[in-house]
Amino acid sequence: MKEGEDRREGTVTRRGFCQAAGLSACALATGGAAAVSADFLRPRVLFEPATTFTVGPPDAIGPGAVLDFPAYRAFVIRLPDGFRALSSVCTHLGCITRRDPDVNLIACPCHGSRFTLDGDVQSGPAPGPLRWLQMALSEKGEIIVDTAAEVPQGTVFKF
Repeated sequence: MKEGEDRREGTVTRRGFCQAAGLSACALATGGAAAVSADFLRPRVLFEPATTFTVGPPDAIGPGAVLDFPAYRAFVIRLPDGFRALSSVCTHLGCITRRDPDVNLIACPCHGSRFTLDGDVQSGPAPGPLRWLQMALSEKGEIIVDTAAEVPQGTVFKF
């Protein structure tokens, strides 16, 4: 210490403060990098719901019935000559549609699109028809719908 300097016990110098601030910043950056690295190494697994579901035996569904499966986002429709399955996801912005039994249409509550039971757009901003879904008959004789498999519009499944 030079002559004439008055140093009090327990005071921090400017140099000491800058060193402590720099070391603290480095420690904080190292801790953040370690946390981000640990998060990156943790596996990210998405458990997707099954894309297939069972409707039941064909004989249990009466002619003209429209069954709604909101959990699978699908409708199953019994026609006089077979069955069809339609996605209940609106082609406009992906809202989930609902059947309006009073007018025998499928309606989107978000922007007012309306679809026929053939999946065709009747009105509203939807750019195209509802997706037609694959159907099959299980070994137990029950109808299975696959929401991940699309079939050409107009496909009728006869079981």
